[in-house]
Amino acid sequence: MKQMKNNMMLLLTALIWGCAFVAQSVGMDYVGPFTFNCVRCILGSLVLVPVIFLMDGLKKKNGMSENERKKERGDTKTLVAGGICCGVVLAVASSLQQFGILFTTVGKAGFITAMYIVLVPVLGIFVGKKIRPLIIGCVLLAVAGLYFLCMTGKLSLGVGDLFVLMCALVFSVHILVIDHFSPLVDGVRMSAIQFLTAGLVCAVPMFLWEAPKAGDILAAWMPVLYAGVMSCGVAYTLQILGQKHADPAVASLLLSLESVFSVLAGWAILGQKLSGRELFGCVLMFAAIIIAQLPEKDRKMEG
Repeated sequence: MKQMKNNMMLLLTALIWGCAFVAQSVGMDYVGPFTFNCVRCILGSLVLVPVIFLMDGLKKKNGMSENERKKERGDTKTLVAGGICCGVVLAVASSLQQFGILFTTVGKAGFITAMYIVLVPVLGIFVGKKIRPLIIGCVLLAVAGLYFLCMTGKLSLGVGDLFVLMCALVFSVHILVIDHFSPLVDGVRMSAIQFLTAGLVCAVPMFLWEAPKAGDILAAWMPVLYAGVMSCGVAYTLQILGQKHADPAVASLLLSLESVFSVLAGWAILGQKLSGRELFGCVLMFAAIIIAQLPEKDRKMEG
């Protein structure tokens, strides 16, 4: 029963993230990419503040001592360093994604972004992590899917597709940075620092190049509110709670469904359609994402 509850949390997280692509697309009808990211990230950080106090209160109520809570929070310097590092990388990734969504569809953006699940193990080689032969096949399958999904008649990537592909690469780095810091500190606190940092980083180009107006931000209140509160605040918290007792392979597979939800949301809300060729590309990429999550067989058992 507990496992089912955790899986439902992760599924809801994927649904929220998938629908966030629609919010990001609609939001930029009113404000620029940097303005949208700045406001949503700072809002996400503020939303997590009461979550932190709530979780601390629950831990105290459940009998966790002050020393145990401090140990769980981790070293303050490491916590701040982790939050800042994650925030800077997140700001770059989310900005690339926002620019990409200006020139491509919600469905394409969702599927291309999901390539981070395949890219993470590949980048892991450079930090000393081993790569399974299966992953090599997944990369080739994902590249084939990307070809059918994004390539035009002139055999070139569209501008928006290229931005989102770079976003997927930077998100892969983001996941590896989180993988390094998350075991050392409290995840929700690090996330709050991360969103605040990302918001401040995006504020610099926002004021330099976009001249944001309060009226425009208020006009985009609905997509900004969804992206900030739901995508950043609620979904991230659900992910932490859901993954606490979940099998990593199952958790990754459930979260990767955000790409499917982004296509469905784009079709249902924005009326965006994919051709048969593009749908075939989506199928290949999603197959690569699923296969990449298959657990490695225990060689000792095989022997």
